[in-house]
Amino acid sequence: MSASPSTNDFILQVEHLSMKFGGLIAIGDLSFQARRGEITALIGPNGAGKTTVFNCITGFYKPSEGMITLNRIDGSSYLLERLPNHEIPARAKVARTFQNIRLFSGMTLLENLLVAQHNKLMKASGYTMLGLFGFSSYRKASAESIDLAKHWLEKANLVDRADDPAGDLPYGAQRRLEIARAMCTGPELLCLDEPAAGLNPKESAALNELLMDIKNSTSILLIEHDMSVVMQISDHVVVLEYGRKISDGSPQSVRTDPRVIAAYLGVDDEEVETVLIEVGDEDVIEQLDTGPDAAHGPGTSSSFLAGPVTDTIGHSEGERVTVSKGASKAEQVDAKANAAPRKPAERATAKPTGSTPKPRGGRK
Repeated sequence: MSASPSTNDFILQVEHLSMKFGGLIAIGDLSFQARRGEITALIGPNGAGKTTVFNCITGFYKPSEGMITLNRIDGSSYLLERLPNHEIPARAKVARTFQNIRLFSGMTLLENLLVAQHNKLMKASGYTMLGLFGFSSYRKASAESIDLAKHWLEKANLVDRADDPAGDLPYGAQRRLEIARAMCTGPELLCLDEPAAGLNPKESAALNELLMDIKNSTSILLIEHDMSVVMQISDHVVVLEYGRKISDGSPQSVRTDPRVIAAYLGVDDEEVETVLIEVGDEDVIEQLDTGPDAAHGPGTSSSFLAGPVTDTIGHSEGERVTVSKGASKAEQVDAKANAAPRKPAERATAKPTGSTPKPRGGRK
């Protein structure tokens, strides 16, 4: 009998997270966990709420409801929704990148990575004076910062261009530089928002190599639309649709989940089995009621108990905002599984309902 994982095995715990913008529910009662030392991918169709989840974790948004707990390796825990924005990277050791590259294009690669260590250098300089007069404490901190910057440039395979302007790099190299800059802050959790967007296969392979190297020292939470990247490097995948979790588990279990296939491909109920057969997953047809992977996620996710996405929300002014019925393809797959026709033997033994119905009128 295996022992249940301890709290410190999970670097991030998201519990009953909701984010509302007026009457619009962007995230609805979401719960998931990210294990320490793993790459956890957060995927879903456009508009599923993935970046909103990132913004709640990193302090750009304060969630309407729920708890976000960051467990550091030293045993300390932080409720991220209660921390000021600037304290989330400083105290909880969470770093992030954005969908759009945000480098200082006029600075060199080395200078971009030194900017990420600004707080450490300012403290060592006594906020200017010690650095101005060249005190040994500042010289030591400066040398350490340069060594750390060169270390991550080497990891990103960019050390040969350390003195080039960041704006001169090709797109894929700029992506890796941005990740290296985030790593110079010394995070325990690195949040990456679509790092492979716009990369060609060679650049994606270089990114995968960098992320697998980072994984040895830092846990990663990843938003990505490139499924080849997700399936190759992820240990755990959480799938969102309309702000609700529809699947949670290993890459293989998520890849074969009919609710995920329906959410991504937008297929009708009648087409789900056909799609599964075409991709070679016939066995999955018999597993439509499979729950989340207990090894990674909560036993029974609160997101599955949150009710249908067609729930109506009330404004204080009386306005009501709804999600149209049938919008969620994942719900349609669940409904089809629950409404499966009875076997012939069951129909034969069914009791008559009473009086024989009268024939309808019409053409003969």
